[in-house]
Amino acid sequence: MSTILFELGCEELPPKSLKPLRDALQASVIEQLTEADITFDSIKAFAASRRLAIQIEGISAKQPDRTEEKRGPAIKAAFDADGNPTRAAMGFAKGLGIEASELSTINTDKGDYIGYVQTIQGQATTELLPAIFQTALDNLPIAKRMRSGASRNEFVRPVQWAVLMQDDAVIDATIQGHETGNKTRGHRFHSPEYYTITHANDYEQLLDGLKVVVDFDKRQMLIKNQVKALSDEVNSDAIVPQSLLDEVTALVDFPIALRASFEARFLQVPQEALISTMQADQKYFCLTDKAGKLQPYFIFITNIESKDPNQIIEGNEKVVRPRLADAEFFFLQDQKQPLFALTESLKTRVFQDKLGTIWEKSERIAKLAAFIAALMQQQGQEIDIDETVRAGILSKADLASSLVGEYPELQGIAGTYYARLNNEPEAVAASLEEQYLPKFSGDVLPQTAVGICLALADRLDTLVGIFAIGQAPTGSKDPFSLRRSAIGILRILIEKQLPINLVALVEQAIKGYSSSDSRKIDKMGDTFTQVMAFLNSRYRAMYTEQGVSVDTIQAVQAINPHMPLDFDQRIRAVQTFSELPQASMLADSNKRVANILAKSEGAVADDVKASLLTEDAERSLYQTVQQAQLDVTPLLEQADYTQVLQTLISLDEPLTQFFDNVMVNSEDVALKANRLALLKRVRALFLTVADISELQL
Repeated sequence: MSTILFELGCEELPPKSLKPLRDALQASVIEQLTEADITFDSIKAFAASRRLAIQIEGISAKQPDRTEEKRGPAIKAAFDADGNPTRAAMGFAKGLGIEASELSTINTDKGDYIGYVQTIQGQATTELLPAIFQTALDNLPIAKRMRSGASRNEFVRPVQWAVLMQDDAVIDATIQGHETGNKTRGHRFHSPEYYTITHANDYEQLLDGLKVVVDFDKRQMLIKNQVKALSDEVNSDAIVPQSLLDEVTALVDFPIALRASFEARFLQVPQEALISTMQADQKYFCLTDKAGKLQPYFIFITNIESKDPNQIIEGNEKVVRPRLADAEFFFLQDQKQPLFALTESLKTRVFQDKLGTIWEKSERIAKLAAFIAALMQQQGQEIDIDETVRAGILSKADLASSLVGEYPELQGIAGTYYARLNNEPEAVAASLEEQYLPKFSGDVLPQTAVGICLALADRLDTLVGIFAIGQAPTGSKDPFSLRRSAIGILRILIEKQLPINLVALVEQAIKGYSSSDSRKIDKMGDTFTQVMAFLNSRYRAMYTEQGVSVDTIQAVQAINPHMPLDFDQRIRAVQTFSELPQASMLADSNKRVANILAKSEGAVADDVKASLLTEDAERSLYQTVQQAQLDVTPLLEQADYTQVLQTLISLDEPLTQFFDNVMVNSEDVALKANRLALLKRVRALFLTVADISELQL
């Protein structure tokens, strides 16, 4: 067993891609080694700003030998009457490079054949590795490859060197157009020369001495620990998004964290703007106090061990100051007029060519949000409809602000700041930021009642409008993020416990367009049908992400509830039901009932005639159904679907006895019709919650 080392040295690799490149390289090498039947004890991938590397320990020297059975003609055709090999047998043997006497007999179910068991020698691992590594590099997820100079080899960045070693020996090969060797390079500034790797096991230790922490995860942990230590010194918490941490880890070989500061006057600017510019432009880690308020410090990671760190700190402070000053300028500039005044410019800004301006969208949002607010009032929630309308009118005003023009990610956030500065009601101000929640899967929902109304109205207006003009999502294309918007609508209605019908919301959203002469929806019926189908189709994506089985979702979708909160309550009830010991039998019985009713000719009666119940099993089932109907009626009024299904467990044994002892398709027409009516009653009971015949238990 030996150790293999592969390293590809390049110009600085794309920082956002470094970690995915490392993972893909390792995955491909593991897959190929497994396919080649080469064993190993461990494999480790390395990635730094100028290199990708793989170290494999305890790798087998060669593939195992294997045998292959070659089958030739049938025995009857292989030998003549005297037992001598025929031309067919001799030709088969010649093709294998053996004598006819070396052939053996293979016995099969279809007869006996001549054959030969051939031993194939396994290839040496060192012979296979160059192709394995080159294939892995060729398959890396690189959006755009480049060539360097006159070379025809393509890679994400120009390749400078290649290492391929087995223990202390070089494996001669050409990879990415470079002859492999045993020389690597250290830190670009501290150790720029080539250094010899004496043994494959020494790789990581050698580079540590050359100021390159080649292990990505180890380098990242060093950064995290240094950042925490520096933030603790000023009693602050660092904002460390994983994506930014990965990017910074990829930018440096030898991370050294330093803390710098900026003028406290910049803290009057919305902190989201300051954080955005420091993270996106400078790759800094911002600091907040324990309450989440931004502090006048930032931490940056340098790639140089400087003898005078203060110079580096001062340089970064000098660089960041103009960027913060820009944010301050935009913020102060916007305050020269009230937020409402910004809505004037929205009258000439197009939301969508066929759907009018952003101002028209704001008006529709205001009307729809007021409608939702009225529904919430009817349900006993405290909400001011006038404030809701005001919030709708102001909802897109900050899109015309200088701050959002420079920092688009601050839409809504900027509006909230400006609304508070203008002394708008707090409910209005808070809702301007909340209207965009949730922004992604698992994100927080709006907390205020007005924010909920805006978030629903904005999404519904866009959804209806885009479907109305025939630009519904197709395949992977969803430029208006309608799938995400639809799930946002469902999540808000469910998680905020709002018993609001989707039909009412979609119809009202359509009316918002219909009331405008210039933006009328021609095919209102078609738009309604398409939007409702689209919203209902999102349940599956939402619930499967939560671990709910597809058959459970289908069982509820089969009865098509229009209220998301009600849909969710049914899902939870079916999940609980599925875990009961009687669930499987009842699901099968429901399938049988559904099939029988589907095959029945003509309409099945609703009423069961007790006088026609001739068998004990059908009388027992009828009595159980009668009692179940009495028991579930108050439960359905309370939407206690879990208890409804728990009650219907009582039908398990009577249904089983019914199918065992009663002939449904009796020759007596009256008996048959009565038994079908009884099964229809059974089916209807279960359909009050879901179609459990869809369950695969």
